[in-house]
Amino acid sequence: MSDTFDVIVIGGGPGGYVCAIRAAQLGLKTACVENRGSLGGTCLNVGCIPSKALLQSSHLFEEANHSFADHGIKVAKVDLDLPTMMKRKDEVVKQNTSGIEFLFKKNKVTYIKGTGKIAKASPGAHQVAVKGLDGKDATYTAKYVVIATGSEVTPLPGITIDEKQIVSSTGALELSKVPKSLVVIGAGVIGLEMGSVWRRLGAEVTVIEFLDFILPPMDGEVRKQMQRILEKQGLKFQLGQKVTKAVAGKDGVTLTVEPAKGGAAQEIKAETVLVAVGRRPFTAGLGLAEAGVKLTNRGFVEADVHYQTNVEGIFAIGDVIGGMMLAHKAEDEGVAVAELMAGQTAHINYDAIASVVYTWPEVAGIGKTEEQLKEAGVAYKAGKFPFTANSRARANGDIDGFVKILADASTDRVLGCHIIGPSGGDLIMEVALGMEFGASAEDIARTCHAHPQLGEAVKEAALNVDKRAIHI
Repeated sequence: MSDTFDVIVIGGGPGGYVCAIRAAQLGLKTACVENRGSLGGTCLNVGCIPSKALLQSSHLFEEANHSFADHGIKVAKVDLDLPTMMKRKDEVVKQNTSGIEFLFKKNKVTYIKGTGKIAKASPGAHQVAVKGLDGKDATYTAKYVVIATGSEVTPLPGITIDEKQIVSSTGALELSKVPKSLVVIGAGVIGLEMGSVWRRLGAEVTVIEFLDFILPPMDGEVRKQMQRILEKQGLKFQLGQKVTKAVAGKDGVTLTVEPAKGGAAQEIKAETVLVAVGRRPFTAGLGLAEAGVKLTNRGFVEADVHYQTNVEGIFAIGDVIGGMMLAHKAEDEGVAVAELMAGQTAHINYDAIASVVYTWPEVAGIGKTEEQLKEAGVAYKAGKFPFTANSRARANGDIDGFVKILADASTDRVLGCHIIGPSGGDLIMEVALGMEFGASAEDIARTCHAHPQLGEAVKEAALNVDKRAIHI
């Protein structure tokens, strides 16, 4: 069997499926090859979406147990029905993935279920061989091929992930019961989000991090305050430590931990261990070497500013090319490469892409941190405003955190924004839009914000860049 397309996208995650839809919208005959059996990639199936469903459910459980009384709402003891919580999470995932299938049909994208690899690289007529999930093999031809295979869990030497006692983020989303104790290896986004979920549901959570701080590469002030907030919530941290071994047994997992800079080792026991030390590009079995596609020394696909590899007509986007390994970054790259293939122009401002941690309070950052500006020798001004002084945050009972805006000392142009606070991921988007259009702190400060709203904290931080905040 053979068929010819203008574009074949290998990978149906956020970058891949968005690229396929946009290419089809632009009149290109498009196919998307995905071997998971459902669209959406890691993000929708075992990442962003299921984790956010559990974060929301566990947050409500925490609120009912500890915060309702402050609002004058008296409830009896709140019981956890974990199977129902997990079922809801699965239904959320199914609704999202089936929604993408509908969008494929609507936009006339051919959905090929199977594992794809580049069988032959020939400018203008690349061949993609697909081993079908139905057991049938087929070869397809396309003028353009887009590699959008994403990333996979980075393993840790000395530790075997069995997805039962020692789990990756995937296994942490499927635990059948709340562990009495959970050790999280890695204090990044995934580790803190999943650690927060299981801590809220009753686990004793300890986070072990190789570095001397949590949440790299967030702003330093954000890292310090967020650690204090999470410790107040009940998470325990061991920083500057490395795990060299983890052995699963009948009575739990025994970990060997030693100082990152050298020193005596210690043993820690836990019922469950989550390995969350990052992700690496997924390039295995794609036929890249045979096609002559170059990789970087870290294993990422090498691509130019137009997302084209060294082989004409073969492009790559998303996690597989590195940079910010974020679903929304991959989506924007998918749109950009589709438009480039259609003969249009495309542009992504990587300085205006926000990163968000969906703990509570949320953590969000965009642009430069203070550390980066100091290292680069850039003269800047900082404006900061605490949520304790925001009337809506006070009314909601969510007063932890602050908004900090960094602006160029001479031009006042916004260079970065960093937020710890309720709905921080939503609040930072007005700054993202502002940065995309070259806004100054004064532009944000002079924009009338509705009252009472959390967003007033952003305005006040912008006012405070010029040291004229009203409410502090």
